[in-house]
Amino acid sequence: MTDSTDKTAIRDAATILLIRGTGEAAQVLMGQRGAKAAFMPDKFVFPGGAVDAQDSAVPLARPVAPGCLARLGAGHAQPHALAVAAIRELWEETGLALGQPGDWRDPPPDWQDFAARGLLPDAHGMRYVFRAITPPGRPRRFDARFFLAQAEAVQGDLDDFSGACDELSHLQWVTLREARKLNLPFITEIVLSEAQAWVEGEEMEPSVPFFDNSTDRSCFRRIA
Repeated sequence: MTDSTDKTAIRDAATILLIRGTGEAAQVLMGQRGAKAAFMPDKFVFPGGAVDAQDSAVPLARPVAPGCLARLGAGHAQPHALAVAAIRELWEETGLALGQPGDWRDPPPDWQDFAARGLLPDAHGMRYVFRAITPPGRPRRFDARFFLAQAEAVQGDLDDFSGACDELSHLQWVTLREARKLNLPFITEIVLSEAQAWVEGEEMEPSVPFFDNSTDRSCFRRIA
């Protein structure tokens, strides 16, 4: 039976910049996609991926802060699912749990090991900082929302990646300045540049930058 799914259809996705430390010494967690990956092969990226159907039903210990939640909901019916997807992708790709102690009965399969640690996913400290839609003509297209989170919100050893899947290799903490020298996708370079300014002390705009490539005409605007 032929898979009729349109691989180039725009899918909602979520990505997380996990920041460790402050100022010029601050580090971000990154990994390298495989050489045979259909999307962005060999590139260094932040943990992230497409929203799953079950993400909207996953409970959160605490939701995204109200201001970010309102901007996240602009143009999207389920901002909750985007926050959950970011935490799930971080867990799957790195083995790091962004959560709070809590009782979770009957978690879905992707979350059973997370729940077994006595945790519920926690989105309270996540800040929605960027949105970008993959341009036409790419083998995969995503409407990606980027979140910034502090590493101290992770439960457990920040250097223990033993629970990671094999989607990303060379998982590493790297300073934001050094990260910009890696083999990066264009949009990752842009987000890193913005993040570096914020982490090193520049005031963050309340609005969210948005690279809209949903059509053949690229458009930049801000989500208020």
